Amino acid sequence: MFKMPNLYFIINCFLLFYLNCTCLPSMFQTCCYCRKKGACVGCNKRSCRKSVHFSCGRKNNFIFQFRGLFPSYCQDHSPTQSLCVSSNLSLPNSCSICLEAIEPVLSYSILKCPCCHASWFHRDCVQRQAHSAGLFFFRCTLCNNQDNFREEMLRMGIFIPERDASWELEANAFSELLEVYQHCDAPICQCNNGRTHSAKLGYFELIRCCLCGSRGTHRKCSELKLDIKDWACSECTGATDGKASLVTSPKVSSRRSWSKRHLSTIHSPISSKRPMTSVTNSSPEVILQTLVTQLGPHSAQVEVSGCQALQAGLNLVRSPDFEPTCSLSVRFSKEQEDMFPKSLQDNEEVAKQYFLKLLVQQIQSSVVFEGPEGCKNLSLDSLALREDLYFDIGCLLALCLVHGALIGFFSPGLFQCLFNFPANCPLSIDHMTPDMQLTHNVRMIAEAETLSDLRDAMISSWQFLELAGCNRLVNRLEEKEEVVEDLVSFTLITRMQLPLQRFREGLQTLGVFKQVQLFPSFYSAVFCEAETPLTAQTLSKFFTIRLSEQQEKLNKETPIVSFWRHFLVECEVGRASISLQDLLLFSTGAEKLPVLGPICPRPSISFFHSASSADDDREEESKEVCLFPRSDPSSYSLLLPVCTSYVAFKSSMEQAVSHHLHLLPAVGERGADQQKRNISNLL
Repeated sequence: MFKMPNLYFIINCFLLFYLNCTCLPSMFQTCCYCRKKGACVGCNKRSCRKSVHFSCGRKNNFIFQFRGLFPSYCQDHSPTQSLCVSSNLSLPNSCSICLEAIEPVLSYSILKCPCCHASWFHRDCVQRQAHSAGLFFFRCTLCNNQDNFREEMLRMGIFIPERDASWELEANAFSELLEVYQHCDAPICQCNNGRTHSAKLGYFELIRCCLCGSRGTHRKCSELKLDIKDWACSECTGATDGKASLVTSPKVSSRRSWSKRHLSTIHSPISSKRPMTSVTNSSPEVILQTLVTQLGPHSAQVEVSGCQALQAGLNLVRSPDFEPTCSLSVRFSKEQEDMFPKSLQDNEEVAKQYFLKLLVQQIQSSVVFEGPEGCKNLSLDSLALREDLYFDIGCLLALCLVHGALIGFFSPGLFQCLFNFPANCPLSIDHMTPDMQLTHNVRMIAEAETLSDLRDAMISSWQFLELAGCNRLVNRLEEKEEVVEDLVSFTLITRMQLPLQRFREGLQTLGVFKQVQLFPSFYSAVFCEAETPLTAQTLSKFFTIRLSEQQEKLNKETPIVSFWRHFLVECEVGRASISLQDLLLFSTGAEKLPVLGPICPRPSISFFHSASSADDDREEESKEVCLFPRSDPSSYSLLLPVCTSYVAFKSSMEQAVSHHLHLLPAVGERGADQQKRNISNLL
């Protein structure tokens, strides 16, 4: 009896037939490149019989389109791009993605944008960009076209994953956008918890600028009312020409802004804007001019009683209406003013330089400093701390520096403690003040040669060691260096924390402290060296020679320049009756060259000629007037006479300088004459 076939048997037969018709042929097809079985990808062109593995096709310029039915094309039948040839078409020389060199010839590895015709790139670069940008951010790097560019790249076999960009998929990639600015930028922050503290409500809630959002202030610090929500910083109001309808911070009065209690937080123009030039590219004139340009047109009157320059300076900075940007107008008492030569009594610049000279000398001799002359360290004085004298002295030294006075009495240790220069350089015993009991104790411990001597030295100085926290038992001689290092650090830094802090805050006047931090190597010579060596060469470079434009006058002035330089050499070697110091004092009113370079404005040398006239008397009078050189210390200008010979030039220079500096009034007592000479030497 014939039986009907099983249904499962029939299904298995159909499946086997299907597999034989579809899968088995590909399993036995050979790759046209590697000649191995299993080539499952063929060219979409029906007449083409090439079959490859996917990896072999990628290596041999097969194009696989990742869209529709995912067709593939061999190198002979692959789609190509066309180039619109034009006379004004300039082809790029670099890939617009990697910016490396590219040859603008269309090929499998070189593609171009179908829209702008100016964006050419490597195939690998476009593929990496597609993987990074994803379907929604993939576009031309130059023309920013998205639709046509994406369609063209799919046609040329670029795989574009359908997902967001890689930078969108990072965890917490934009978390910083949720952070808000938390800092009070008011000149004086009155919050006891610091500038970063923000209360939820009240006067110490941080209000951010509603224009930029990158500045903030407490309501109390900018005197804002509690109901004010909108506030604009000074930069934004300045950019809008002050027309922004916003609440701005009221201007703080000068008395409050320069209060000693809050001066350390003031942002000066230099502290907020760093110079673009480096130390190697900035000349002394540029660095000095950065400080000098802060001085305004207004002047502050300084009354000096006798020679009490320090007391006059303290009265100036302690005044409630003190404004450091004002220039100084110095007036001495009647008795002291009479000590000046009559030719200098009405010169305000000479009086100011004399005041600054006395001020620096008296600051150096004050209780704030200790040590030998010209190499001072800060001293610890309780009365000076109580009167806040360290802050006042720092403020006065900053003013002296800006107004052109010489400082030059800091020790290298004091400069390093203040400005950390040279950086990462440990302090040693040589930085301590000599001839002091503390220095003697430390040196005795450092010079111990045996363990027994070291213990004896430490026992004899046990009170100092106990105060410094170094009174410990030593078991090896090698521990001596550690003890000495701790003692030096305690002497120069730890016990001097408060004086150093207040002194730094005083030096912040006019941004001097920040400026020194920017150029520490330059200012180390300013604070630690008293003067620049005065030679004929340095004095010749100190002046700018201004020649006439008329050829007739220029021919007469050129020999005078040679006379001037030769005269400087004779003054240096002692062949003239005056010295280089006398000549500098006659020309500028200063006895020494400033360490900061030329004075501002730069001293100049000009020439004057005898006026020609038909009248013999007038001509003779003109020659008499123009016989000697003339100087104007207030404008730092020197006028040299045009002489026919060097002998006449030298004679006129010697007579004029000697008469100006050393010829004093005949009347007067001997002590008054001596005091006049001392004033002339200080000028």
